[in-house]
Order: sequence, then C-alpha cells, then structure tokens
Amino acid sequence: MTVTHFSELELDERLLDALSDKGYERPTAIQAVAIPPALDGRDVLGSAPTGTGKTAAYLLPALQHLLDFPRKKSGPPRILILTPTRELAMQVAEQAQALSRHTSLDIATITGGVAYMNHAEVFSENQDVVVATTGRLLQYIKEENFDCRAVETLILDEADRMLDMGFAQDIETIAAETRWRKQTLLFSATLEGEAIQDFADRLLNDPVEVEAEPSRRERKKIQQWYYRADNLQHKTALLCHLLKQEDVTKSIVFVRKRERVHELGGWLRQAGINSCYLEGEMVQAKRNEAIKRIVDGRVNVLIATDVAARGLDIADISHVFNFDMPRTADTYLHRIGRTARAGRKGVAISLVEAHDHLLLGKVGRYLDEPLKSRVVDELRPETRTPSEKNRGKPSKKALAKRAEKKKNDKEKKKVKVKVRHRDSKNIGKRRAPTTGKPAVAEE
Repeated sequence: MTVTHFSELELDERLLDALSDKGYERPTAIQAVAIPPALDGRDVLGSAPTGTGKTAAYLLPALQHLLDFPRKKSGPPRILILTPTRELAMQVAEQAQALSRHTSLDIATITGGVAYMNHAEVFSENQDVVVATTGRLLQYIKEENFDCRAVETLILDEADRMLDMGFAQDIETIAAETRWRKQTLLFSATLEGEAIQDFADRLLNDPVEVEAEPSRRERKKIQQWYYRADNLQHKTALLCHLLKQEDVTKSIVFVRKRERVHELGGWLRQAGINSCYLEGEMVQAKRNEAIKRIVDGRVNVLIATDVAARGLDIADISHVFNFDMPRTADTYLHRIGRTARAGRKGVAISLVEAHDHLLLGKVGRYLDEPLKSRVVDELRPETRTPSEKNRGKPSKKALAKRAEKKKNDKEKKKVKVKVRHRDSKNIGKRRAPTTGKPAVAEE
C-alpha cells in the first residue's frame, strides 16, 4: 500500500496537528516507506539523500512511541538520537520540538562547545528525547552523568558521515551502553560500501531496509552548471561576478580547506562583498553567530568547508557555489542539497580548473547526466578544455617507458650471480695463523 497522506498513517492527532502547522500533508518518499515499519517497532536501515525529509521519517515514529506508551513519572531519556555535527544536532532538536509542540514531551541536546553546566537539565532525569554528538555524550556516560538504561530507541542520523569522521568505535560503545533498547533506526545518505553494511549488521536486528532516491521532478528543482577557470585568480573573479548578480539572493560557497575559507573571505571583502564563514575549528558560539547572520539576512554569503555540507538547513538559499570541487560525487550531492529545500527551486554552480575535470566527470556519471558549461563573456577562459580522449590516460611515450623499464628489470634478474657461503663467511674477520699450532694470546 502506497502512503499518500499523513492521515493514512497511525499517528496521534497532536502530531498530525503539528505537521499541519508546518504545512505538511503528504509524506516524502523516504517518510512513506520508513514510517510504517518503524511504527511497528522494527529496526530500520534507511537510505536517503539530504533534503528528502529523513529527519521526520525517524522522529515521527519515535514521538508516536512515547505517546503510545507514556510513563507514569519522569525519568531519564527514552529516545537517543546521535548526529555527526553540532549543527545537525541542534536542527534535529528544533524539528523534534516543532513536531511535539502540542504534547508535553521534553527535548534536549548534548553537544560539544557548550559549557558543562548548560547540560544540567539533561541530568535532572526528566527528558524524553536527547539529541547528541558522540564525543560529548560519551564523556558524560563515562563520568556516569548520563543514564542509558531507559533508552528504548537508538537513532543514528547520517551514519556514513559518522563513520567517515572516525566515530565508529564511539558509537559501538554507546550502543553497548544502551543494550536494553527495543529498536534501532540507522539512516545514511547511501548504503553502498562494506563499511556501512558491516556497521549495520553489528547494530541492527533483522532490519527493514528502505531506500528512497529523490524523484526526477525533485532533482529538476536544482539547475546545475559549471564555469571553466584558468587559475585561482580567474576563479575568484568569476565568483565575485556571479555573486553580484540580482538573482543570487542568499548563497553558500563551498571550499575544501579551512585556510581557503579565510583567504576567500578577504578576496570577497576587497571586491565589496561581505560574508560570514563556517569551519570545523570554530567555537560553538561563533558557529551559531555565523548561521544567525545569514539566516537574519545581515550577510548574503556563507563560506563553508564540508562540515556544513550535511544537515545545515538554512531557508531560502538561492545558490550553492563549489569554489573548490568536492573530492567525491556523494559530497557534491550533499553540498547542492543546501538549496531547493522545502519545495523551492535553486541553482548549483561549480567553478572548474583544469585539474578538476576528472572530478567533474565523476559527478556527471553519478548523476547520470553531464553538467553543462557556461561562460561569462568578459571573463572567458584563455586555456583550452582538457581533451576527453586523453584525460586520465597515459601517453604512448609513457607506456613505452614503462615497457622498457619492465624489460630492464627482467634482464637484471637474469644476470644475478650466486655467491657461495664459503666465499663470504670469513670476509672482514681476522684469521688465526696457519702454522698448525694453536694460537697463543700475547702477554
């Protein structure tokens, strides 16, 4: 049976009212396939790209469980949600609060970058749902400040990202501490690769596997193209020109490294463009301030490393710029998913130097559709496009060199001379006289 309306799901009226308040009537693809088995209490292994509504896909069944089985008195958290980043933890908590607004359920967060005492309310034993990052939560578990025994449902959001960040051992430790739980839900952008499958096998019990790619109609909401750049200076000039266009109302510019964040901020400032930035080493207060500045419209450009590529949900992002191409096509999808959210349209533009063309090809194959090229008349590239035919292949000269080296290596092996042990065993040693008499030490 295909679910086409939230009212078809066995959800509490209070949750349906909260969905209606947000203007949601029809479930997204991932919600339609993930919510029914989760409501039945089954473990779920879900795959869905960012921006497809997966947060509500696990929050609604979790909240429904709390409403179906209310406890008589307050106690430690019953639902534990783990996320890879602080930003995502805060956004998940906000969405949980919005969905439970007509109930008396309590939602709390535990993240790094926040003073210890600010988490005091979590330890007062009156929380229903806790959203946490693994590092800080593990610290509290080790200090016996967080009681895992009441956790009934463990939810892992963006599990692939957590594995990439090296949190596998931490998560397994937390899973062991919550071993009395009745249900585990694991969501990932992709289920490809042995790592995520092995991880799921260890944590989940006979899971229902659900997968939901965004429909072609959803993909068409993001227009994608690229501009060729001769070098870094040319690329910066292109970005400044594009950011000044009228239709670019609010944008995120992605770079690979933290050092580039600050460099690019300076170059944009020289061009008269104000920006804020987001990167991994910032303290939480500064990260919150950067997000608030772009949300409030005080600046219209956010420069970010890939720490912001997942989970960051800022309304009305009109454009995403890949100033540096991402290393994987999967990361590309996460980046461009920052625009065209909640049914809106958006634009994703990549600025591509010669060495980026292999990555560009990867992205095209992943999307099953090559990105189209565009040109700014006054900033046309002067270099030629790398040849498709030769891209990534060794030249004839290089192949001939390899063959010659292989041949020489074989010849060297043939000429090898065997050295007898008796010819080499006494080399470098002092010999005793050969008079037939035993050697006598001199006094």
